[in-house]
Amino acid sequence: MTYPPYNKHPEVSVRGFDAHAWRGWNDIITALNTRVLTSRKTVLVIDCYPGVRLEELERNVLARFGNAVRINVETARRDEHTLSEMLARNLTDDRVFGVLSCHQLAEFFDAEALTALQKQVAEAAGLVIVYGSGAALVHPGDVLVYADMPRWEIQQRMRAGELGNWGVENLTEDMLRRYKRAFFVEWRVFDRHKTPLLKRCDFLLDTTQADAPAMVSGEALRAGLKQTTQQPFRVVPFFDPGVWGGQWMKQRFDLDPAKPNYAWCFDCVPEENSLLMRFGDVRIEIPSIDIVLLQPRALLGEKVHARFGAEFPIRFDFLDTVGGQNLSFQVHPLTEYIQQQFGMHYTQDESYYILDAEPGAVVYLGTQTGTRPEAMMDDLRQAARGEKPFDDARFVNQIPAKKHDHFLIPAGTVHCSGAGTMVLEISATPYIFTFKLWDWGRLGLDGLPRPVHLDHGEQVIDWQRDTQWVNDHLVNRIEPVAEGEGWREERTGLHEREFIETRRHWFSGPVVHHTEGGVNVLNLVEGDEARVDSPSGAFEPFVVHYAETFIIPAAVGEYRITPWGKGSGQQLATVKAWVRG
Repeated sequence: MTYPPYNKHPEVSVRGFDAHAWRGWNDIITALNTRVLTSRKTVLVIDCYPGVRLEELERNVLARFGNAVRINVETARRDEHTLSEMLARNLTDDRVFGVLSCHQLAEFFDAEALTALQKQVAEAAGLVIVYGSGAALVHPGDVLVYADMPRWEIQQRMRAGELGNWGVENLTEDMLRRYKRAFFVEWRVFDRHKTPLLKRCDFLLDTTQADAPAMVSGEALRAGLKQTTQQPFRVVPFFDPGVWGGQWMKQRFDLDPAKPNYAWCFDCVPEENSLLMRFGDVRIEIPSIDIVLLQPRALLGEKVHARFGAEFPIRFDFLDTVGGQNLSFQVHPLTEYIQQQFGMHYTQDESYYILDAEPGAVVYLGTQTGTRPEAMMDDLRQAARGEKPFDDARFVNQIPAKKHDHFLIPAGTVHCSGAGTMVLEISATPYIFTFKLWDWGRLGLDGLPRPVHLDHGEQVIDWQRDTQWVNDHLVNRIEPVAEGEGWREERTGLHEREFIETRRHWFSGPVVHHTEGGVNVLNLVEGDEARVDSPSGAFEPFVVHYAETFIIPAAVGEYRITPWGKGSGQQLATVKAWVRG
């Protein structure tokens, strides 16, 4: 069977800066030479996100400037023991959860050693190259290069055994613990550090692909990010296997058939996805969080930015259990719990939009009427000790699920998707705060028991969300809103405790939308193909295919979605999410 194409490498074509980007080390060195050989003394600073291969820079950049004074800022970093003591409160003893760091990068360096490096730069003549993570702490740079790195690539390097955490020799440590340290500490600290650098850097260096570097001028980068906030765009999706993963995405999205399954796809999680930008014949890959950090108001809108700061609050991702198994039975923390325990601003409210389902598929949602909390928790603890399987049929509602159903999951509601479902998860952005209660007796792909968090979970389960309440408030709360020639609009959620509003549009002709000053996130949940354009011609038309998630920045304002190509003559549907005012 032939399926609609799914674009796994969407790009933003930046206008007007074709000559501002370079590919390959030779062209990159030539471009740098035009800046560093024009005066008697020049300080070239190459600051790096952790995960950039410093040996690649040393071999391909520093070696080309043989007479330069070379200074690696990381020689001034505090030792591993000191850092571990400093971060103990953030890292905790848990494999999965920590506390968000508010540290500044300078705290990770020995002040006297940093001062000594600054003195060395001041006394040097000719070309001085300061490089490494935090290099701009030594000198602001006469020429500043920022070498960025997408988080998904960082994780791949960790999994391959190449990369530990920054400042720690922990290559063999449990991957969950390494990810925890990156999530709660490193990425917070380095996003804080890099934001002002990206606003003034002369060049951005992309070394995501080994030995295939690319570089773009800072001016072009910033212009490209600004352009992106004036048009629809997609981030680069990534796919990952899991113990419960299915086969639907593998078939529909033309993924690697050699993989046993695919469980997840992050199709719109800007904190972890990449953004591809094309400058002429050069493609640059950057973390998509960069557009959030540098263009938050145009992207998010004034009200959303005022509420969340430079964070993208809406998450779209896929969960595939078609031909797979049940997800872990779980619950997410209430707002006050996630704030007090983990330092997060807001919690992981969710919903399951059923993109497809096999006959007999169910969603586990809420407790059965009459469930006694102590009885269910006792049963879960026995299951965690391996004494018996959890009696899900006794305690948990199993609700039939079919294509285009929408299940709302405010924090505190026990839930999971059953086997045989393809879920589009439309949720608030915090995404690792899942308290697993029961994982059906499975091991993870790493061969280790998947962690459960019954003590956390018991603190946040809302036991009033029983069978009647769930059916009244969380299952297919679909209401007609408006209709016109060739289209109709429905409200599908989310629950009043969740800040996201979702609307579904069924259409066979053009539908006009408006951001109303806030970012919109949409997915084409029915139909082969559609075109997004501006009634006033403000941006180039943008084509989307079935199941693709796309972002409409707040600054876009009015936009129109029309069946297109193979979608012409079909009834299409989009689901749109935004932050309620």
